[in-house]
Amino acid sequence: MDPDEVVRRRLAAQLLRGPGLASPEDVVWHLLAVQAQEFPYARWSLAQRTRLAGADPVTAGDVEQAVAEGRILRTHILRPTWHFVHRDDLRWLMALSAPRLHQGNDTTYRRVGIDAATAARSTQLLADAVRGGRHLTRDQLAARLQDAGFEAVGLRLAYLIMYAEVSSVLVSGAPVRSPGGALKQTYALFDERVPPGPATPITRDEALGRLARRYFTSRGPATVKDCAGWSGLTATDVRRGVQAAQEADPDALAAMVVDGVAYYFDGGTGRAEAGTGGTGAENGRAGGAEEGAGGTGAENGRAGGTEEGAGRARTEAGTAASLTAPVPRIDLIQCYDEYIMGYFPTRHYLGGTAPAYPTAGEPLHVVLLDGRMAGCWRHTMFPGRCELDIRLSGAGDLSDPARARAVEGAVQDAVDRYGSFLGLPTVQVRSGAKLEGHI
Repeated sequence: MDPDEVVRRRLAAQLLRGPGLASPEDVVWHLLAVQAQEFPYARWSLAQRTRLAGADPVTAGDVEQAVAEGRILRTHILRPTWHFVHRDDLRWLMALSAPRLHQGNDTTYRRVGIDAATAARSTQLLADAVRGGRHLTRDQLAARLQDAGFEAVGLRLAYLIMYAEVSSVLVSGAPVRSPGGALKQTYALFDERVPPGPATPITRDEALGRLARRYFTSRGPATVKDCAGWSGLTATDVRRGVQAAQEADPDALAAMVVDGVAYYFDGGTGRAEAGTGGTGAENGRAGGAEEGAGGTGAENGRAGGTEEGAGRARTEAGTAASLTAPVPRIDLIQCYDEYIMGYFPTRHYLGGTAPAYPTAGEPLHVVLLDGRMAGCWRHTMFPGRCELDIRLSGAGDLSDPARARAVEGAVQDAVDRYGSFLGLPTVQVRSGAKLEGHI
C-alpha cells in the first residue's frame, strides 16, 4: 500500500478530513475511546472532528457541556490511561478491559498496600460518598478516605480511585472550575452516569468483535499489533475480534496484505470510508497473512517507532485528493491525539519530523502538514487571549515565495480555527527558535 494512500485513509477514517460528525459525543462514539490525559487539549481533539450545522464552530464550552451532562465520560480504561468514552459504550468496554487492567495494576496495588480487603472497603466508601448525584473532586474523595482511616495520598490515593473506576464504581462527574479558572475532574457513581446494559450481557467474543470493528473502521488501515497496542489487549484477542467482526458482518472489514502483514480498514459498510475512494477488488476480504503475536504498546509512546510492513504495494485506485495538493493544510493536534496514539508499530506512516520528547521547554504538541509531522506547537493562555507558539521543522523548501506564502496562510488558518474553538482572540507568536523551515 502506498504510504500516501495510508495517510489519506487514516485522515478520513479519523475525521480529520471530510465532513466530520454532528456532535462531540458522535465523534467519541465513532472513535470508541479518545485519549484524554490533557483535558484542555483533548477537548480540541473532539472539536477538530465535529461539524455543527450552520456556521458556528464547535467550542471548548460545547465539549465541556457534553462531559458535564455525561454524554461523554472520562475514565481510566484500555492501557490504562485517561480516555473519553461514550456513555453507551463504557459498560461493555470496561467489562472487557477490567480483568487485564487489574492484572496489570497488581504489582502497584501490592506496592502501595491495596489488598483485597482494603480495595473492597475503600471502593464501598467511595461509592457511598458520591451516591445520589454528589460529584466530588479528587481532594474531596481523599478527605472522605482519610476521615475513615485510610492513608489516601499520592500514588496510593491515585490507585484507590483507579481501582474503583476499573471496578465500574466511579466515573467522571461534571467538571468544576478552581478559583483560578482551571477545570477540575470530579467523580460520580458509575451506575448513575452509565446506562444499564442488556439483561443478558454480551459475550467476550462479541465485545472483542465490537472493539475490532470500531477500531479498524475509525483508524484503518492498521494492523493487529496497532490495535493491540492501542487497546491493551493481546494480539491473539484482537485476531479473535477480527474473526468475530467478520462473522457478524462479512463486509465490515477489508484488508490489504503488505510485506506479509494484513492492514485492516473499513470495508465500506461504515462511514470511515467516505471521501477516500472505493475499496477496490484488489484488496480482497479481511484476512490473509498476519504478523506474529506481540505485546502491547506503552501508554505514553510518542510519534515514531519501529517499522512494520513498511514496503509498498500497488496504490488502490480511488478518488481521494493528492497529498501534494497546491493548497497545503496545517493541523495542530495534541500529542495524545488518536492520529498518533491510535498506532504503535506503524506510526512511521506519519512521516516527517517532530520531537519525540520535548527538551529545554520546547512545545509538546504536533503540527501536521498535509497529514505528516512538520513541527510542534503549544498554547499559552492569558486573560482574554491565547498565544500559539508554532514551530515548523518539516515544511520542506520554503525558498519559493509562493510555497512560503501558502504554508504561512495554512498556519494562519489553523490559528483561526483554534481561536474559534477557544472563543478568544488567538495569535501566533514568534518563538525565535532557528528551526529549518520556521516561518
